[in-house]
Amino acid sequence: MDSVIERSPAKLNLSLDVLSRWEDGYHELQMVMCSVDLTDQVEVTLTGDGVTAAESNLPWLPADQRNLAVKAVKAFYAELGEEDPGVHIRMKKRVPVGAGMAGGSANAAAVLRALNTLTAAGMDADRLRRVALSVGSDVPYCVAGGMALARGRGEILTPLPPMPECAVVICKPAFSISTADLFHKLDSRTLKTHPDTAGMIVALEKNDLGGVARRMYNVFEDVLPRNCAEVFSIRGSLLDNGALGAVMTGTGSAVFGIFDGEGAAKRAYDALAPHYRDCFLTRICRESLL
Repeated sequence: MDSVIERSPAKLNLSLDVLSRWEDGYHELQMVMCSVDLTDQVEVTLTGDGVTAAESNLPWLPADQRNLAVKAVKAFYAELGEEDPGVHIRMKKRVPVGAGMAGGSANAAAVLRALNTLTAAGMDADRLRRVALSVGSDVPYCVAGGMALARGRGEILTPLPPMPECAVVICKPAFSISTADLFHKLDSRTLKTHPDTAGMIVALEKNDLGGVARRMYNVFEDVLPRNCAEVFSIRGSLLDNGALGAVMTGTGSAVFGIFDGEGAAKRAYDALAPHYRDCFLTRICRESLL
C-alpha cells in the first residue's frame, strides 16, 4: 500500500471562551467543539522521490510548508527520527478557507492518520496528538474529531457525550477575519460575558438539544470590527428561520445554526443559499475518526 484516502471533517465551536493570556503570547482557551459531515478529501501517497508537496482544487493554496498538510509530513517523520522520503498530498477542498472551521488543521490531521497507516508506525491517539500540536493548535482535536472539551491552546482534550440528533446550516460571508486582529482586540478589553460551558456539558449529558443551543456563545463576537456586521445578519437569519441557536465558529467568519429537524434546516438553507456561495446543510458527526 502506498496511498491512503482520508476524510477531513470541518470543526465547529459550540462555545468558545478565552480565559487568560499567557506570558508567551498564547491564550488559555476553553471550547466545546464538534465535527460536522462537511468534509475535504485528502489522498496521501508515498512517492519515495524526496519531494513533499501538496496540491488541491484551489490552485492558490500554497504547496510547501506554508500548508499545514505539508508541515504535518515533516512533523510525522521528525517524530519517527527518519528522513522524509517524499510524500504527495492531493486535497479535494469543500470546507471554506478562512472560515474558523479548521479546514487546514483537519487536512493536516488527515495526513497524520494516513501516514500512520502507510508506515505502520502504530502511533496511538495520544502520540498522534503530540505530533499534531507541533503543527498547529487545532490539529490535535482534528486527529480524532468528535465532541470534545478543549482547553489550553486547544490541545487538552476531554471527550464529551455525543451531540443530540440535529441538523446544521453553515453560512460564510464573502470575507474572512484576521485571527491575530481579533486576539489583539480581545486583549485590549475586559470581557463581561462568558459561555456557560459547565451548563452546556450538563445539557449534553442529558441529551438536551435545547439546553445546548441556549448556551452557544463565542466571545470573539464581542470584539468583531464594524465591517463584520454581516456575521450578525447571518446569525439573525438563521434564528429567524428556526435555528434553536446560532453562533460564529472560531474566529470566523462562518456562522452556523442548529435545528431540531431537517425540515426547518432546509427552510433556513433555502433562505440563505441564494445569497451566499458558501452555504451548507449538514449534520454533526457522532463517530470518532480513530
